[in-house]
Amino acid sequence: MTSAGTPAPGRVWALVAGGGTAGHVLPGVAVAKELVAQGHDPSEIHFVGAERGIERTLVPDAGFGITLLPGRGIQRKLTLDNVGAVLGLVRAMFQAVGLVRRTRPSVVLAVGGFASAAVAVAAVLWRVPLVVADQNARAGAANRLVARFATACAVPFPETDLPRTVVTGNPVRDEVLAVGAHRDQAAARAGLGVQEGRTLVVEFAGSLGSRRLNDATFECARRWAGRDDLAIYHVVGGRDWDDDRVPAELTALPADGSGLWYRAVRYEDRMDRVLAAADLAVCRSGGTTVAELAVVGVPSVLVPLPIATRDHQRFNAGPLVAAGAAVLVDDAEFDGDRMEAEVLPLLETGRLAQMSAAAKSLGRPDAAAAVAALVSEAARA
Repeated sequence: MTSAGTPAPGRVWALVAGGGTAGHVLPGVAVAKELVAQGHDPSEIHFVGAERGIERTLVPDAGFGITLLPGRGIQRKLTLDNVGAVLGLVRAMFQAVGLVRRTRPSVVLAVGGFASAAVAVAAVLWRVPLVVADQNARAGAANRLVARFATACAVPFPETDLPRTVVTGNPVRDEVLAVGAHRDQAAARAGLGVQEGRTLVVEFAGSLGSRRLNDATFECARRWAGRDDLAIYHVVGGRDWDDDRVPAELTALPADGSGLWYRAVRYEDRMDRVLAAADLAVCRSGGTTVAELAVVGVPSVLVPLPIATRDHQRFNAGPLVAAGAAVLVDDAEFDGDRMEAEVLPLLETGRLAQMSAAAKSLGRPDAAAAVAALVSEAARA
């Protein structure tokens, strides 16, 4: 099926396949926009995603058409749900084969996730050049499955374990690139309502959020309630927000500047502004998050998601930690005590400026252009 209001495509120049999470979708959108900037009409670039994925809204909002395939990813454990998943994958595969045959693309870009595997296999069957773009230091299952057939694999780090790799960095969205090029921290802080003279700590962990990070942030906010030199901007995420877990005493903190400035939100669709305003981030270490922290130059306390496939978030954090741009804390050890023990010394010892410069040195603002070049080269082959 196609997204609402999007006609089934005829011939296109490129199919961008994958999604499921913003970490897969946003790099694909960034590359697509770069290809448009290089002269391709948006109608020549078509996305293929999953019916349940966040791409069903992100891609049309970016101005591109999308076809949504049925099914979902297969769980890495024995479960009856996998029976339905396999049947959905078979349906998706047949639809992907028909889509590639009908659109006759010059190239397919696979960005990871459930839908990318189906379309990549269809590209191989129809002898369409394939480029794989992975966002993590340890590649995901879908990309590992199809990478052997790819002309090239765009990766964020030299150690990413795929064949025929080209280190491009991880493409990030235009608005974050703009912040990285011209960061106006004062204007961003004013936009969030943060009072002048405060050090701003931001916490976020994706659209659902993280109970572990949320609970630690709640506890620190309670401890720091009397501090008029600190501010916390807390992106709680849908799970804890909908369960009404934000403590009432925190939302009732005075806004007159006499103590901690604290604001909790369910979701933040202007992460570019949040990153521009931040002095320090406390967050997970997904591939897109790490890339955006580096492009903007935001110091961070990184808490890798412990159930991430092949522990890839820990490996993603590695370059930032090695450069002195971030501190890594195991999820099992992260609570209010540990957050306070990590955050306060960073704020009080003047290390943030050095950490910011170290993060910025790792940024790859040209990543989308580098991946787009691989796509164009494959299409010409």
